[in-house]
Amino acid sequence: MTETMIRSRSTVLKSVARRVDDTAATSRLIGRSAAMTHLRDIVGRVGPSLAPVLISGPSGSGKEAVARAIHEASDRAGKPFIAINCGAIPAELIESELFGHEKGSFTGAAGRRIGRFEEANGGTLFLDEIGDMRFDMQVKLLRVLEDGVVNRVGGGTPIPVDVRIISATHRDVRAEIDASKFREDLYFRLGVLPVQTPGLAERPEDIADLIEHFQTRMGPVGHVTFEPSAIERLSDHAWPGNVRELRNVVERARVLFGGATLGSNHVDQLLGVVPVSNVTYIAQVRPQAVVVTPPADPSRTPINLKELLETMEIERIQLALDMAEGVVSEAARMLTLKRTTLIEKMRKYGVNG
Repeated sequence: MTETMIRSRSTVLKSVARRVDDTAATSRLIGRSAAMTHLRDIVGRVGPSLAPVLISGPSGSGKEAVARAIHEASDRAGKPFIAINCGAIPAELIESELFGHEKGSFTGAAGRRIGRFEEANGGTLFLDEIGDMRFDMQVKLLRVLEDGVVNRVGGGTPIPVDVRIISATHRDVRAEIDASKFREDLYFRLGVLPVQTPGLAERPEDIADLIEHFQTRMGPVGHVTFEPSAIERLSDHAWPGNVRELRNVVERARVLFGGATLGSNHVDQLLGVVPVSNVTYIAQVRPQAVVVTPPADPSRTPINLKELLETMEIERIQLALDMAEGVVSEAARMLTLKRTTLIEKMRKYGVNG
């Protein structure tokens, strides 16, 4: 692999290394609640530091958004921000992903590859779901953090790296340490500056601002209006999926009720409390138009929301793959999904690239 090819590959990886389903990254620190005001204050304080940051919080609460905000508040803002989901990389590949490998170091290593640490040199490396990292890799990670050098798999030359580490997890790390699943010394090395992200249920007053943000990002086609009663109903929801779940609800609303004004009864349908009935849609390449038809027959069998959404998801995945000429990473970018997430969905639905 030539140096030019490596630089080219590195550039591509920096743009697609992790486009978290566009939820956390694009809902960056939005909201006027006390919880978000406090979080922004914390980010402003820890950003300029070079110390490692450990972000804790429930899944879907925007931990990568916080990591990016911290990076942007630091002196490294103009440098690379590289993110990797430690729980999404197969165990046998995680070392190569982080540290890189030399040609021929293992079966399938057709050329030299630089790892995420080298890609992030001078900038920030975000290790998401660090609590899912296997125990033996924790030892190797700790050594890199202490020595400031990496060794590519199959290589013998230590490579100095200057990287700020921000990590995140939804797990109770203390409980993981007690269960001998996470190294306490690594925890203390990573958690110099702890940051906690609140769940959406803790800040329901931010829901309206988040909805506005999501709709702005999604474009004007299919825009819906939520009445005060709808916002109130959304505020009462438990939000187990947090901000990510809210984004899905907004997109679902635009697909099923595009152009409509929604009340609390619509919200109940969007949340699956009651079945969605008498809704048809027309799938187009871009933009996607939707049509809401009035009830034609009270005895009509309600549409199965799960099947409807799965059908739409399959169509969008296939469309993105066609437009990307089968390049999964490019299709994932179009769909604002992680590459690994798209691969999982393709396997689930039997979609071929």
